[in-house]
Amino acid sequence: MNIDFTGKVAIVTGAGGGLGRAHALALAERGARVVINDMGGSLSGGGGDEGPAAAVVAEIEQLGGEGMANRCDVTDAAGVEDMVAQTVGRWGRIDILINNAGILRDKTFAKVALDDFRKVVDVHLMGAVHCTKAVWPRMVEQGYGRILMTTSASGIYGNFGQSNYGAAKSGVVGLMNVLAIEGAKKDIRVNALAPTAATRMTEGLVADGAFELLNPQSIAPGALYLVSDDAPTKTILAAGAGVFAVARMEESRGVYLPEDVRSPEVIAERWAEISDMTDAVVTESAFDQTGRYLAIAGRDGLGMTGAAK
Repeated sequence: MNIDFTGKVAIVTGAGGGLGRAHALALAERGARVVINDMGGSLSGGGGDEGPAAAVVAEIEQLGGEGMANRCDVTDAAGVEDMVAQTVGRWGRIDILINNAGILRDKTFAKVALDDFRKVVDVHLMGAVHCTKAVWPRMVEQGYGRILMTTSASGIYGNFGQSNYGAAKSGVVGLMNVLAIEGAKKDIRVNALAPTAATRMTEGLVADGAFELLNPQSIAPGALYLVSDDAPTKTILAAGAGVFAVARMEESRGVYLPEDVRSPEVIAERWAEISDMTDAVVTESAFDQTGRYLAIAGRDGLGMTGAAK
């Protein structure tokens, strides 16, 4: 199977360097026309420079491809809408969105300022919301779309000093889960990439030899698969150093406690059984979970009957 993006139009945020640049160049090498969105700011989100986005566009053009630089702030919903309008005006459609833009303001939860916490969530989570909201109607209309969120092991498993970053990265997984369900009928597939890569976000945190193995180019093949025609949906792909693995949320099978013994003491007594993940279950939606619980309780047919419109 040859994965080809000829004729496809992609927006990659935070594409002026690191992972975003690697994704954008890999898409362009396979025929995509790519919008390079990057403010050119610092790791903490300050300042700005038109150079990084322009440099990646120049690299794409050297490959014989087409690129367009954009410096809008993904936390600015109006600016994002304008970026999408410019993209459609130039190339007529948007097929792929990779939400990659991000910043770091690491501190322990006891020391982090709320403004810094909020800014990290705004960039990672609300930035992904703004970009996705802007492209969504066009993808619905054309009956095709591929959206990739960038999550992190910090959001899935936790990491010291990254409460703001972890909360935001867990949030994009929740966003992915819902949008994958809502977009299914229109062939809009939504996935998440959890990369561990050698970028300015990880510089100084790993040894030099490991840093070389964790290059962004080792991640890009996973990103491209997740935005390809045959991509899965509602999938978290972890990637680093050439290793690719699927991460997922699971539940134990569940234990029904009759009302007359439904107490914290009984839960404590039966904790080993309740927490036994031997036959873990992957739940498709919140409604699916409710129906499963009712079935375990012996009340089949009393599940949720409607959903928000």
